[in-house]
Order: sequence, then C-alpha cells, then structure tokens
Amino acid sequence: MLNNQVVVITGGAGLIGQEFVKAVVENNGIAVIADINEELGNKVKEKLSKELKKDSIDFVKLDITSKKSLNDCIDYLDGKYKKIDAIVNNAYPRNKNYGKHFFDVEYKDFVENVGLNLGGYFTTSQQFAKYFQKQGYGNIINISSIYGVVAPKFEIYEGTQMTTPVEYAAIKSALIHLSKYMAKYFKRMNIRVNVLSPGGIFDNQPQPFLENYKEKCLNKGMLDKSDLKGTLVYLLSDMSRYVNGQNIIVDDGFTI
Repeated sequence: MLNNQVVVITGGAGLIGQEFVKAVVENNGIAVIADINEELGNKVKEKLSKELKKDSIDFVKLDITSKKSLNDCIDYLDGKYKKIDAIVNNAYPRNKNYGKHFFDVEYKDFVENVGLNLGGYFTTSQQFAKYFQKQGYGNIINISSIYGVVAPKFEIYEGTQMTTPVEYAAIKSALIHLSKYMAKYFKRMNIRVNVLSPGGIFDNQPQPFLENYKEKCLNKGMLDKSDLKGTLVYLLSDMSRYVNGQNIIVDDGFTI
C-alpha cells in the first residue's frame, strides 16, 4: 500500500515510533527514523532492519525545534531519494520538569513544554510543507491523543502517582485545531493534513490504573502499540487521498 513511499517519522526511535517504522516497511515503503537521539536511532535502525529483513530503513538526526536541523534533514532526504512523500509528527520533546500535577507546574515550564512540543510540530510542518509545495504534493500526519478531544478522566488515576499533565492536554488539543488550520491553509497545494489520536498505550502501567482505564472502554482497554499501525497506513496510503483535515480516534470507545 505504500510502495516506495518515503515516510519521515519524527521520534521514530520511541515506543510508538518504532511501530510506525514497522508499518511503513511492512507495506513496502521507506521509513526514515528522524530522532534527536542519534545513538538510539541507529540502534533501532539496525534492530528493525534485522527483524524485518529489509534495508529500507534510514536514520537522520533531527531536532524538531530547529529550523536548521529540519532543513538539513530535508536536504539530505531530497538528495538521496529525490522526494519525500509524508511526514509523521510523532516526537514528544519536553523538559525535566514535565509531568507535575497542576498546582505544581511553574509558568516557565508550562511555556517551555508547550513551545518545545506544539512549537516543534508547527515548525516541522511549516518546513516540510514548503518542500511539499515545491514538490507538488505531500502528506502530514500529526499524532495527538484522546486527551486532545476530551477532558482527562482523573478518576482512573486513583491509587497511583499518575496524572495527565496540563501541558499535554493543552498541546494535544491545540494540535488538532492547528492541523485543521493547516489543511485549510494548504488549499489547492495538494498537501493533506490529518490527525491520529490514540487512546492509552500499554507500557507496564500500575494494575489499578489498567483496571480503571478498561472500565471506560468497550472491549480491550489499553491498546497495544501495534494497534495504531492500520490507521497510520490508511492515512499514508491513496485509500485516504480525499481525507483531509480530519482527526481519527483509535481508543476502543474511551472517549464515548
């Protein structure tokens, strides 16, 4: 479905990013791991290349908050592949104070984290869209969250130290509307912009949380990281060529 598509995945060395890389390669595309962690990125590239028995995985070091880094990445890929078909904005940069409870968050940290993440998504989309405009086509997929759609269900965190950071809710909700803005702004440019909003992904969370979370779902509860692959491939493929400015939620009914 993605035959020879060159797909850049920011944060491609991470938990979800690796699954996106697999999805692209399994569908005969070329996956580019774009990650700020060069050592980890190269390790993931080597690991997945062996696992999938494919040589269609590339790595480029990328800081999504740096215009220079973004343009270096674009120039490298254009020079090597002569095209870029899509960018999947999946990275999640944050500072060391990220994740505190509402009353403990300082203004400086709130602003920095929103700037790093939402600002990084904006700058990445802006620079790739300039390339796509010249190329004549392009596809931008932003990874948001169920908590960009509904208010957090704080009751599911009872009995744990977990919470939904206020910055996360602000970033992910803004990202959905930013995506609609861009989709409309790129009218007649043949650049699509869509959002994939996952529910919670299982990552060895505390058992009380897992049980509370599942009560809010219809069947499974927390998703496996691989559960997002089908939707991503759909948004990357020609099957969704007239899907534009949309937010697709994959959450086993959590937001109902």
